[in-house]
Amino acid sequence: MPHALVIGLGKSGVAAAKLLHQSGWDVQVSDRGDSLILQQQQQQLAQDNIPVFLSHSPDWEAAKQQNQLPDLIVVSPGVPWDVPLLVEARNLGIETIGEMELAWRHLGTIPWVAITGTNGKTTTTALTAAIFQSAGLNAPACGNIGDAACELALQYQPLEPIQENTSNQKKLDWVVAEMSSYQIESSTSIAPHIGIWTTLTPDHLERHKTLENYAQIKAKLLQSSQIQILNGDDPYLHNLGQHLLGKTSSTTSYPTLDLTKIYWTSIKGKSHLLGNPDQGCYLENGWVYAQNVPIVQAQALRMGGEHNQQNLLMAVLAAKLAGIAPEVIAQGVANFPGVPHRLEHITTWQGIDFINDSKATNYDAAIVGLNSVPAPAILIAGGEAKKGDASAWLALIKAKASTVLLIGKAAPEFAQKLEEVNYFDYEIVETMAGAIDRAKVLAPQQQASVVLLSPACASFDQYPNFEARGDDFRRLCLELS
Repeated sequence: MPHALVIGLGKSGVAAAKLLHQSGWDVQVSDRGDSLILQQQQQQLAQDNIPVFLSHSPDWEAAKQQNQLPDLIVVSPGVPWDVPLLVEARNLGIETIGEMELAWRHLGTIPWVAITGTNGKTTTTALTAAIFQSAGLNAPACGNIGDAACELALQYQPLEPIQENTSNQKKLDWVVAEMSSYQIESSTSIAPHIGIWTTLTPDHLERHKTLENYAQIKAKLLQSSQIQILNGDDPYLHNLGQHLLGKTSSTTSYPTLDLTKIYWTSIKGKSHLLGNPDQGCYLENGWVYAQNVPIVQAQALRMGGEHNQQNLLMAVLAAKLAGIAPEVIAQGVANFPGVPHRLEHITTWQGIDFINDSKATNYDAAIVGLNSVPAPAILIAGGEAKKGDASAWLALIKAKASTVLLIGKAAPEFAQKLEEVNYFDYEIVETMAGAIDRAKVLAPQQQASVVLLSPACASFDQYPNFEARGDDFRRLCLELS
């Protein structure tokens, strides 16, 4: 029996271990942590006779001496691809892949829409899945949103013929996957039918080191896609398009993409489309046109902001290229409720809106969040800081925020950044509960119309993920009512 080791537990690790076990592998799981949640997942896998080792790191030398090296290593998304443990494993010739790659090996006979980008990918993924589902297609979202991809493989087992209405299973028509740079990096054979690239701004540089490395990883997904959709309004992607079209002599090192496979989008109108204007998707006179066919009015989407119009165009074009009828696309857009944790309205208390933008885990996403609300706003920010240029975010805070309430590990660093730009209307409140307590006092005093959680940080200092952070904000806000 072949032996597999899953490194990193969590939702993805559990699903990967179960899928391998179901496929006939002898499976073990290793995680350096030892939290209550991990212990619960350990007990869950023990029911399937899958051993989980916590506070553990594999010893390749000892395993080699005992002739117990694994045949396959599957890595959860949170485990850096270049840690010495994995570099050494690859040098030993052990096949090492990510959880998303494992899912592809079970679901690759089904067409995928794969969405990547620095910002916008969650909304684009959720909206694309909703439109496909409005067409009666079984097209669940997975990856960084919804289920882990291996959970879908567990549910649908496409290696075996699937019959309608057998074991309460419905045929899987499409996989709509949100893919981070981490998941792309650890994938070797994923080849989506449609690949979407939403935006590119500096993020995860503590892992990828340079913007060029980060862009090359994102481009890897598009290069393997049969159809490529790019947001032509994003500055980096627009410049990439100009470079590919030979219209710029920039010395920037851009990835190589096949122009014949690219479909561009622009909210600035048909005349602004890169490439073949008859192939792209654009906004004109309030209508979304895909390949010159009017599909839906932009106002039908219940999410405001230009960034969401850009997301709308990419999702609509993907649906059009998948053969979904314009009237069905329009219905799917109109019925789309929005995305939790992304500019999600939680409650209105004493005329003040409390908005959850916990998904804003970097400066660029936080700029979008703060730009989307009226001034004056009380901003809740902080968490585990990321590398990046904060200057535009700080300038926007000076223009729109009456007070900034700082939480988490980044609070002292953010306080220093604010003082460096002569902004002193901040308080270090440390926790989400402390932020809500101060916000309910300060907002009426300052006539603030909005209390916005838009952290510009990862959540891992205080929460397991941004969803848990947003859920805590939601719970505290609803207690006000």
